Amino acid sequence: MNIHEYQAKQLLKKFGVAVPEGRIVEGGEKLAERAELAANDLARERKNSVWVVKAQIHAGGRGKAGGVKVCKSVDEVKKAATEIVGKTLVTPQTGPQGKVVHKVWIEEGSAIARELYLGVLIDRSMGGVVIMASTEGGMDIEEVAHSHPEKIHKIFVDAKLGFQPFHARKLMRALKLEASFTKEAMAFFGGLYKCFLEKDCSLVEINPLIVTKDNRLMALDAKFGFDDNGLYRQKDVMEMRDLQEENAQDVEASKYGLAYIALDGNIGCMVNGAGLAMATMDIIKLEGGEPANFLDVGGGADQEKVTQAFKIILKDPKVKAILVNIFGGIMKCDVIAEGVIAAAKELSLKVPLVVRLEGTNVEQGKKILASSGLKITPADGLADAAKKVVGAVK
Repeated sequence: MNIHEYQAKQLLKKFGVAVPEGRIVEGGEKLAERAELAANDLARERKNSVWVVKAQIHAGGRGKAGGVKVCKSVDEVKKAATEIVGKTLVTPQTGPQGKVVHKVWIEEGSAIARELYLGVLIDRSMGGVVIMASTEGGMDIEEVAHSHPEKIHKIFVDAKLGFQPFHARKLMRALKLEASFTKEAMAFFGGLYKCFLEKDCSLVEINPLIVTKDNRLMALDAKFGFDDNGLYRQKDVMEMRDLQEENAQDVEASKYGLAYIALDGNIGCMVNGAGLAMATMDIIKLEGGEPANFLDVGGGADQEKVTQAFKIILKDPKVKAILVNIFGGIMKCDVIAEGVIAAAKELSLKVPLVVRLEGTNVEQGKKILASSGLKITPADGLADAAKKVVGAVK
């Protein structure tokens, strides 16, 4: 799960990480007036005369797409807010369809002396947290890593030891911060690490981390990613979920406990088990086809889940055939067969359907499919299933 920049800054602030002050303004009636109130509020509280109006979407590259504007008057703030809200921003991370802006973050301007980069993520090879630091902030960090890998510094934090002062000193050296920043840097880096752990994050990225002209450290932008498996204990984070920013099929799938990811192909996949789902997509590609989705119905799917899975797959207009690949363990093949038939009848399924069943009660399952009267193509083995579904599309 991802959150907006303004939400990320709210979280960081709770952990003592310095961020610029700002106000969120959502679209709707009297947008310009509400933007004016926000700008005036910041001017009184922060005594600033420069504001930055930032589009709030779940994607990077907003500035180059016209989603970030520096304003030097309240009238400019009003104009920028009305221009950005409702606009479709197309960035490298949105894809060609872009994302519609529904809200803007109006932030106090910052006098920037230096731009740095800081990222916190899990390093599975080390079994712990790694903090990445670079003096090349404000740039595409992937490009920096490719062109100048020596400018990316990695500091590993042992899970048992936790974040220590010597980690902060290493980060200061990597970022070329002077000794006068020691106290502030300790609080900033320590708070960031604590936030990462306590909020079950998979990624926290501060780009840029700035040094202001009056020598303060501040997170000018922030990106968070969370471990979905830990969200059940992060109620405050769950409240930040913005369904407008998510794929409609992903949202629908989450209601039924289905793991769904839309892809660019035309063969819908319904599988139980993430590993089997990956193998299914691989063998489809091996046969010259393209999967339209990753969809794991889980080990205990019932008829309702199967029906909803079919509905989600068929909402994708690109889907020209469906492959159901089930290994019956906890989930019995005869139950799945009945669910497939019920779903096909309810939805008046018109695209070719290939079904491969293996495992518990497999023979009963195959008999149920064969006697259904529906145009269901049975398959023996995964290779056979992939050949038949790719052939059906071609």
